[in-house]
Amino acid sequence: MTMMVKVEEKLYQNRYIVDESRPHIQIKSVEACQTCEKQACTFCCPAACYSKNETGGVTLVTDGCLECGTCRVVCQDKGNIAWDYPRGGYGISYKFG
Repeated sequence: MTMMVKVEEKLYQNRYIVDESRPHIQIKSVEACQTCEKQACTFCCPAACYSKNETGGVTLVTDGCLECGTCRVVCQDKGNIAWDYPRGGYGISYKFG
């Protein structure tokens, strides 16, 4: 019998080295997030890096980012995400490939 493993348990195995001096993702305009009707980044990001805050905007924490680019795709109409790959030596190291 095969045991089901939760995605969260596999994600926990990954290593992430944070580049505190130069985050690879930034929100360009806080005001644009506050007026965004969908705020799709808050529920589409598989690493849950985006969350709604008390002011109606979006808070971004890049720790644990999977570098998948989902945030760029869901925010394509507003173009409010500045996204680039992390510098060499920083970012995610996948344990399972």
